[in-house]
Amino acid sequence: MPKLHPIIGHASQQDQLRSDLEKGNVAHAYLFSGPAHLGKMPMALQFAYELLSTDVPDDEKEQMQSQFEKLTHPDLLILDQLWMEEVCNDWDVIAKTSNVPQIHRSKAPKSKTDIISIDDVRALHERLMDTGSGTYRCCIIRSVERMKDAAANAFLKILEEPPKGLVFILTTQHQTSLLPTIISRTRVIPFRCVSMQDMHGLLDGVAEDDRKFILHITSGAPGLAVRLRDDPDLLRMHRTLHTTAQSFWRTQSLRERLQILSPLHKRGKESDDLMLHLGLTLREQPVSTVCKNAAVYSQLAADFETNTHRQLLSQKFALAIV
Repeated sequence: MPKLHPIIGHASQQDQLRSDLEKGNVAHAYLFSGPAHLGKMPMALQFAYELLSTDVPDDEKEQMQSQFEKLTHPDLLILDQLWMEEVCNDWDVIAKTSNVPQIHRSKAPKSKTDIISIDDVRALHERLMDTGSGTYRCCIIRSVERMKDAAANAFLKILEEPPKGLVFILTTQHQTSLLPTIISRTRVIPFRCVSMQDMHGLLDGVAEDDRKFILHITSGAPGLAVRLRDDPDLLRMHRTLHTTAQSFWRTQSLRERLQILSPLHKRGKESDDLMLHLGLTLREQPVSTVCKNAAVYSQLAADFETNTHRQLLSQKFALAIV
């Protein structure tokens, strides 16, 4: 179950949200925008908790927090199947809060998807018609760009006429891919990399060599730093991947380059991790080659956002670098 922990960095974002709440200026929808692992989801949970705590008597707050951390609070809805599966073992809870019904898992375990469909939005709309028990109700939707066009348009209608007291907290890594009309109906809170000082505080007690490596590859992303700190296997995997990425830039063999790039052929975490380390190790290369290769790498990353021919793009990339 998710626990409420202090937010790392993002002091100005916290101040703005706290000010909105104290002044009674809470928007009906917020958009937390920024790269992965910066702490958007922890901030969303923290803000949702503060909203739902409004007007709760002191002698009831302990019970309220317990409900919240167990994800059983009646005024909290999280539209995120995969995240729920990671943090919660209670399928009764998941079935009530997830965008994918319980029946999907029992009938077809491999059918899990990270896409928000129009059916998901319609089901969400029905749940939002329920009457809340407090001043506010909260609906958190991670990576709202997962909505396809039909779903996004259906969701836009909900944003245009939101139920009273409902606050949407949306997160996105790719704000430019959202409908402008959705963005215009939210209060955008940008998230940026946190300071090195804040990052150092996360790594107290970590071996110096590991600390330097974690700081190098996380680039101000506290979420990833915590995962690497707490998972030795994950840390070893990233060290291996970093070495592989270094080999890519050093080798003159096209065959070896293509072999290293093979994980890029399919979308997913393996591809994302390799792209991360290719970008990091590019900075370690001689200045004479960095500029041109940086342009080619940036073009590859941009093309991956809009083009499905990933194998062809990877081959083109391998041929273009110097």
